[in-house]
Amino acid sequence: MRAAIYARYSTDLQSDASIEDQHRLCLRLIDGNGWQEAETYSDRGLSGASHLRPGYQRLLEDARRNVFDVVVAEGLDRISRDQEHIAAFFKQMRFQGIPIVTVAEGEISELHIGLKGTMSSLVLKDLAQKTHRDLEGRVRKGKSTGGITYGYDIALDMDADGSITTGERRINES
Repeated sequence: MRAAIYARYSTDLQSDASIEDQHRLCLRLIDGNGWQEAETYSDRGLSGASHLRPGYQRLLEDARRNVFDVVVAEGLDRISRDQEHIAAFFKQMRFQGIPIVTVAEGEISELHIGLKGTMSSLVLKDLAQKTHRDLEGRVRKGKSTGGITYGYDIALDMDADGSITTGERRINES
């Protein structure tokens, strides 16, 4: 069987190594089943809540063109964290006769779609609430919520010991 690998990470806090690590785990599963890797699709630094990801869209297109026989991912949440999108992806793959197999869950069924889709959706909702809470706390303390405030530059100076100070702002006169 020809296997397509899909890998994704969503934030700048993760690294390109995450894609390579996912790829390695998927290759192990492919080799263990005697399949051949047909193609690898990946999206770097893109949220699983959106289906507008270039690698994901290419995966969907290639499924319609019969480029592979099975989709392999580290986990269902790597494909999508949105319940509606993962259900639509599963439905399209099933229509094409393409099973989805993950390192974490094995072969994906309707039960996985319902349970994991709901869990991933709840994780996103929880993350959004915590992010909002943390940003509100920073505002209440008079701190920046991210990025550089308009009209300021980050001052990169050296301490007496030669280490660079960061985080201090200086007014940009220009």
